[in-house]
Amino acid sequence: MIFPRFVTTVLVVCALSACSEVPHIVTEYRIDVQQGNVLTQDMVSQLRPGLSKDQVRFILGTPVLIDMFHANRWDYFYWMKKGNSSKAETRRFVVFFDDDGKLVRVAGDVAAAEPTDGVVLPETRIREIDLGSLPADGSATLPPPDEPGFFGKMLDSVGL
Repeated sequence: MIFPRFVTTVLVVCALSACSEVPHIVTEYRIDVQQGNVLTQDMVSQLRPGLSKDQVRFILGTPVLIDMFHANRWDYFYWMKKGNSSKAETRRFVVFFDDDGKLVRVAGDVAAAEPTDGVVLPETRIREIDLGSLPADGSATLPPPDEPGFFGKMLDSVGL
């Protein structure tokens, strides 16, 4: 009589302990979730004061938010969560226009690069950039062109 009770008790304890913890021998794959507009430094550096709304839309893409109460303001948001990470990266970029629909200023945590800037990060993530100090005609000092690579030299030697 004691043996069946003992076996039943052992089986119940084993069944309950199996449900209490799941061994993580194999971890599941979680995809990266990205939402919003991806803005690169090259995109932001193309902005100049006086650009029309269509030109800004061509450079940066369609904004995530165009508020009907603030028609002269476009908001670009970006949210990225890596697969197994619990932290999410968020960015915000705002473009302001005047009453004629021309670009006046930008603000957010994407910084415009200066030609003299090295690899120095901005002190704060959110800062306002005055586009009035940039030349209006779009003339900026460009880096020297790269030398042709191996295949470029081969094509030049063949005459193509």
